[in-house]
Amino acid sequence: MMIFFIVGLIVHVVFFLSIFDIYFTSPLVHGMTPQHVPLAPPAKRLVLFVADGLRADSLFKPDDNGTGRAPYLRSVIEESGTWGVSHTRVPTESRPGHVALIAGFYEDVSAVAKGWKENPVEFDSVFNESRHTWCWGSPDILPMFAKGATGDHVYTYTYPPEREDFASTDASRLDTWVFDEVKDFLNVAKSNETLLNMLHEEQNMFFLHLLGIDTNGHAHRPMSKEYLENIGLVDSGVAEFVSVMDDFYGHDGKTAYIFTSDHGMTNWGSHGAGHPSETLTPLVAWGAGVQTAQREGSHKYDDNYLKEWGLETSMRVDVNQADIAPLMSSLIGVPFPVNSVGVLPLNYLNNSQHFKAESIYANAIQILEQFRVKMAQKKETTISFLFTPYQPLTDSKQMDFMRNARNLIQKGQSDEAVSIRYCEDLIVQAMEGLSYYHTYDRLFLGSSVVLGFIGWTSYVVLFILKTHASLRKPPTNILGQMFLCIGLLVALFLMVQSSPWTYYIYCLLPVPVWFSVMREFETLASLVRSVPSLPLSKCFGYFLLVTFGIELLVVSFFYRAMLTLGLVVLALWPMVSGLYTKAKFRSLSWMLSCLFLAVFPLLPVVGREPDVNYVILFVCICFQMMQVVLCAYILTSTHSSLQLKQGLPLFNQLVSWLTLVSSFLIPLLSSTRLFHRLLSILMSLVCVYLLLSTGYEALFPPVLSWLMFAWINIEQETMNTQGSSNRTELSSTDFAENIDITKIRQLRLDDIQRSYFFVFFIIIAFFGCGNIASINSFDPASVYCFLTVFNPFIMGGLLMWKVLIPFVIVMCTFESIQVSTQLSSRSLFLVVLVISDLMALHFFFLVKDHGSWLDIGTSISHYVIVMSMTIFLMLLSVMTHILTSKRILIGRKRKMHFR
Repeated sequence: MMIFFIVGLIVHVVFFLSIFDIYFTSPLVHGMTPQHVPLAPPAKRLVLFVADGLRADSLFKPDDNGTGRAPYLRSVIEESGTWGVSHTRVPTESRPGHVALIAGFYEDVSAVAKGWKENPVEFDSVFNESRHTWCWGSPDILPMFAKGATGDHVYTYTYPPEREDFASTDASRLDTWVFDEVKDFLNVAKSNETLLNMLHEEQNMFFLHLLGIDTNGHAHRPMSKEYLENIGLVDSGVAEFVSVMDDFYGHDGKTAYIFTSDHGMTNWGSHGAGHPSETLTPLVAWGAGVQTAQREGSHKYDDNYLKEWGLETSMRVDVNQADIAPLMSSLIGVPFPVNSVGVLPLNYLNNSQHFKAESIYANAIQILEQFRVKMAQKKETTISFLFTPYQPLTDSKQMDFMRNARNLIQKGQSDEAVSIRYCEDLIVQAMEGLSYYHTYDRLFLGSSVVLGFIGWTSYVVLFILKTHASLRKPPTNILGQMFLCIGLLVALFLMVQSSPWTYYIYCLLPVPVWFSVMREFETLASLVRSVPSLPLSKCFGYFLLVTFGIELLVVSFFYRAMLTLGLVVLALWPMVSGLYTKAKFRSLSWMLSCLFLAVFPLLPVVGREPDVNYVILFVCICFQMMQVVLCAYILTSTHSSLQLKQGLPLFNQLVSWLTLVSSFLIPLLSSTRLFHRLLSILMSLVCVYLLLSTGYEALFPPVLSWLMFAWINIEQETMNTQGSSNRTELSSTDFAENIDITKIRQLRLDDIQRSYFFVFFIIIAFFGCGNIASINSFDPASVYCFLTVFNPFIMGGLLMWKVLIPFVIVMCTFESIQVSTQLSSRSLFLVVLVISDLMALHFFFLVKDHGSWLDIGTSISHYVIVMSMTIFLMLLSVMTHILTSKRILIGRKRKMHFR
């Protein structure tokens, strides 16, 4: 059994990691030749303003009085520049947003393993291609572009990380610092000849990262006075900086300006997912080489935003976020970033048709270069007769595209418009080809993983039957030799293709798994022969119920209200099973706790509308323990202090961290009696959960715990009803007692119901107060009792522990039920393993290559959640086996001594 769990753990780790190799591989390639426009650029320098966390509607929409929140930028839109909406992609985080803006590609998805803070692969950027770039702003953003730059021409000036404090009295000071530092820098340059000469060179860039709006949005919400006033401060800062720049360069008219944002923000102050408030960001461009304001003749957008923003007469030009990088490159005449997939937005350029044609041609060749490198790489690692090229862009068709486009440009004005359309078609084909080769092995790897997954699940089912139904078979040597040959052939095939080492794992894993399945063929045959003696109607009923139950759980990942339906059905269990007539009080407790818990999935996701009054309600209703009351005081006083902009009190912070540490120690000092130990664990965890609560979720652990205690009691009543001779009274159950192996029973059909209940309650624990698969479900306010200075790893760890606390409550309950029902925890876990594996396999099939990245990412995240849950349970089972093996051995020795 120990070997089985260790092997199972390894198998599930492989299945877990496979999703990253199949869908989260780096799209970046290297070895391309940089492409630039062979004409003089319109601007000598460019200033990029990025207002972190600024929504498009927050900037463009007038306030209640009808006046604009950003009068200077509004005047640019109406008189001297071009504007539009920049459409971002999921994940709407700062790191991916800035990479798209400055490097022109959408974040390498394998960076999810590093929390979107560092890219695993080096990449090119507009900063890297510039002659000099000066940056001011956040220490979380600027260093990543200086790190990847070749040479020493990207200069960064950052404020201390401690300034990024959500409890700050005025987060807009972050933006004031940036504007002040830039003005001081230009003043110093006037007396520094070396710096002055550098500043007057061509192809220079200035990057101003403005974090105040994002910080105020997290702390006070985007509709708050602080957020909206910060927009006005940034607007006036931009206006003043433009005036300073013009004076510094003698009004030479050679400076281009771009104002945009990396991502938006939801009404509840978070970002990361794909809501329009997160993906729609503003873009305003003006200055040298930029098209001046144009009047809108006919509206090509049907989203009604123009009327809402009062900009019906101004021409709106929307872009994808990655398109801004080639726009900046074109304006100052530097090569396009070699990894860019952005398409140059020609409507933003105020230049000749010839310049536009040459620019879009260079853009097309730059993307085609990536396609060529990607195709060459895939061709080298694929057997020639198996290689299937991307038909719309074979070698000959590429040459035809390039030759025809160049001929059209050389013919002059009349054919340049045709050339532009021709190059745009080439870009579309090259982008599709990049996607084709990037996903070339996806079907092959996915099929291997699915084959292994089905084989493993089949083996677990056969293992359960063999272990608990006394079915045996002799091993077959010929079968082993046959599968050994299959494994050698697969390895040889991968070796010829020079496949990565991970491919060997994914493709060879199904071989031993299916060998183990085929070895148990006689077990299955024995089961078939015993079918006439089985209660077929009962077995078929359990099969239908489990199938319906698994589908219910899968759907609940997308629609939380389905969990309410499931809890309502579970509430009826005592009525259907007949337990109600024999144990009315315990049955009523079960039914009421199910119905109370069923309310939570119907409530809004936690964090959208914080209200600590629910936390106080929880204290008044549920507990009067001193520690809980203290935690309630700490929570309310902390939020009150933050609202008054007085910061996080040191006493509150110390109590919060001491409570967190003590929650791991206090349960170990309590009595080992079942209910005493569970109550101690509950109280310790509730105190921590209380400090991490912002609203109604403070009521969730007590209600869940009520249901868990009811579950323990009603399972004991079920054992009594079945007349179990080895039943143990709950009041006398002690976790410290040695386990007598003679009392451990075999699996029965009704253990499937216990296993399903456990999986269902685990899902309730994860999704009862919010969908953790959605990045933006969390509110940073949850951790304000512990810290307010931005620290993604500590904040993420605290939020993850908040998610795991209900999970731990369910786990402890399940262990108690296994003890009270005299069933080996490993035996019951096998059934749980089958249910969770079937769910994971279901989500694996839901992941499609087509559709938006948000849809793909959602299914992948659900798969990752289920696999993480399974791996965690297997680790716990291995630990339980190690911890209890000595106690079981003692029980076995006592039995032998008695004999």
